[in-house]
Amino acid sequence: MKGYRESLVTNLRLLRSAVFVLAVFPLTTFANTGSKLLATGGASTIEGSGGGGIVPWATLSSYADTGEWGATVNMSEVAVDDFRLSVQGASVSWNNRVELSYAQQTFDLSTIGGELEQNIVGAKVRLFGNLVYGDWPQLSVGAQHKKNKTFTLPSAVGALDDSDTDWYVSAAKAWLDGPFHRTWVANLTMRRTRSNQLGLLGFGGDKEADSKWGAEASVAAFLNRYWAVGVEFRDKPDNLSFAREEAWKDIFVAYFPSKHVSLVGAYTELGSIAGLDDQSGWYLSLQAAF
Repeated sequence: MKGYRESLVTNLRLLRSAVFVLAVFPLTTFANTGSKLLATGGASTIEGSGGGGIVPWATLSSYADTGEWGATVNMSEVAVDDFRLSVQGASVSWNNRVELSYAQQTFDLSTIGGELEQNIVGAKVRLFGNLVYGDWPQLSVGAQHKKNKTFTLPSAVGALDDSDTDWYVSAAKAWLDGPFHRTWVANLTMRRTRSNQLGLLGFGGDKEADSKWGAEASVAAFLNRYWAVGVEFRDKPDNLSFAREEAWKDIFVAYFPSKHVSLVGAYTELGSIAGLDDQSGWYLSLQAAF
């Protein structure tokens, strides 16, 4: 019952924030933000970068196009059987070329007690291509520097370091008249990392010390201009012998009422975390773009 009440309170807070943003920025003014098409700015990941919920995309955050600046602020909650992750973040993008992002993560160890904290500073650069126009997909490279602020527990279970940098390359493409005459978006990301549970359990371990490449992917279909449904997959390293780490998956619904607001909800399957198996639950994210 306690967990249910906490989930309800979190949902109400997110809903209240969404209503506040909508009230402060009337929908009639939103279309003037940036030059990109609606929804091409994507959402915010739980690591701060622009993309889906758990996968960074080649797209840049906000709707800033050539010669323009853009910014986003976001908050996300992930609640599974025995854990809860809270994220607050922000990003700035320029010229449809460069994105800088920041995220603060708090991981509540609901069952065993205590919490873990991490800060993430990210950068992404579009190399070439365009999400919508032309034959080539949009290709970007990015980095996420992570600093674990509560390293006592990760160190005790075998993690080697309290900070490290993930490197990734992403390709994304949209088809305006795809299968079933719907707009489709697909993204593939290859990430080199040694982060344990995103870095919340440190970096490297007694089982594997070095970084390895892993695949991440997202596919979404737009039901209309404002609503999209999709799936995501994220491979993850398995560095600690005390507990296996498994791939993450989600099924999401995204709502883009305007260029200023996006709301994403998802059902998530995160596998085994810290020795507790079958962690599944929900994900909710709110982003405001300017």
